[in-house]
Amino acid sequence: MSDDNPFDIGKEFPAEVAEWIAERHIDEVECLVPDMAGIPRGKILPAEKFLQSWGERGLRLPESIFVQTVTGDFPDQVDIDPADSDIYLVPDVSTLRVVPWYDEPTAQIINDCYYADGRPVDIASRQVLKQVLKLYEDKGWQPVVAPEVEFFLVKPNTDPDYPLEPPVGRSGRAETARQSFGIDAVNEFDPVFEEVYDFCEQQQIDVDTLSHESGAAQMEINFNHGEPLALADQVFLFKRTLRQTALRHNIYATFMSKPMQGQPGSSMHVHVSVVDGKSGQNIFSKPNGEDSEDFLAFIAGLQRYLPRAMPLMAPYVNSYRRFGPHFSAPQNVHWGRDNRTTGLRVPVTGPKSRRVENRVAGADANPYLAIAATLAAGYLGIEEGLEATAPVEGDAYGMSRALPGHLQDALGGLYRSKELRAVLGDRFVDVLCAVKEWEYDAYQQVISAWEREFLLLNV
Repeated sequence: MSDDNPFDIGKEFPAEVAEWIAERHIDEVECLVPDMAGIPRGKILPAEKFLQSWGERGLRLPESIFVQTVTGDFPDQVDIDPADSDIYLVPDVSTLRVVPWYDEPTAQIINDCYYADGRPVDIASRQVLKQVLKLYEDKGWQPVVAPEVEFFLVKPNTDPDYPLEPPVGRSGRAETARQSFGIDAVNEFDPVFEEVYDFCEQQQIDVDTLSHESGAAQMEINFNHGEPLALADQVFLFKRTLRQTALRHNIYATFMSKPMQGQPGSSMHVHVSVVDGKSGQNIFSKPNGEDSEDFLAFIAGLQRYLPRAMPLMAPYVNSYRRFGPHFSAPQNVHWGRDNRTTGLRVPVTGPKSRRVENRVAGADANPYLAIAATLAAGYLGIEEGLEATAPVEGDAYGMSRALPGHLQDALGGLYRSKELRAVLGDRFVDVLCAVKEWEYDAYQQVISAWEREFLLLNV
């Protein structure tokens, strides 16, 4: 695909793609676009029509899909074309994969979105990450990331007024006590995870280890390190894969940040290092193995800008319930070496693997935006020559809180940040804030069970 002609007008689909589809007898192709929430949107079409659409601007969607809220509404006064004109989908052929849970041979492919004049859609989450990565490319740097995503398995919940409950495993019993890193506790759901691993292998989703977290039926999956856009694509596809696999076993899988009262929340930790494109050396380490100035400035950027970028990492009202005390969630952006009480953890490694782990982002975050926020904050730290605080030794939970306490505070911090606007895009920040304000207002209209229980007959 040429840079000046994103549509490759008049060109046929690459021969290797047509061969791939033919060899697998693909009947249909799902053309996916991650929206603001990271939900797959798009179109499903016959494989033959998909191939014919290449070079014809045949794949179109309204731009408004990027301002659709998680409730399915569309905020007023959002900066999009009032005619809601089409945007054009251009498939990224590197993301072509099978959909392994269907009976009929089906493929899926992630698309980038463009306006009619060839400009990328600047409010598309995948484009926001690509824009941040371009800043690193201009410096001759190659960021490397490794996400870790937590999630809960729960019983089917068809009435949202009822609390979620842990599912019944192979033993016939649901978990009632914490089973951190319990092998047998994971094996309770072997049929689910065996299928998940099979489906991930078929989709080239490079998952590594699976472990039981401290919540009831709460698990964590780790991804092998790699290029940020490719890893964001993998997390995007993994979330869908896990949900679909769980449904096949009559279980729900949820990435809600705080799905159950009295249980810990679910995070998406992001490990980051940066490699010099010419030398191949990790710029976070000096030749003698000491921390480099760039590494400490990167950490300082995370400390200054992650609290302002919270809507990209904690995007819902529910997200902020995770940051309560006693549930292993960070309260601030202090950093420490091998210290899991800090928001920023530096694992003990050799110079080649020197990295920082952002422990702030929730599992409910759009992976493209959470990774973009992490890289944008670190980049600004290096560019501005910021100085990190001293590393924390011991418990950081009791130290002063630096993270916003709820969504409205977080939106104000992002909206006013000129620096983040400069790297993420003014229009994107405006649209994101408008979407999240609408979702917050929708939440405020809901009367909770707590209010009915304690206020109905007492006040």
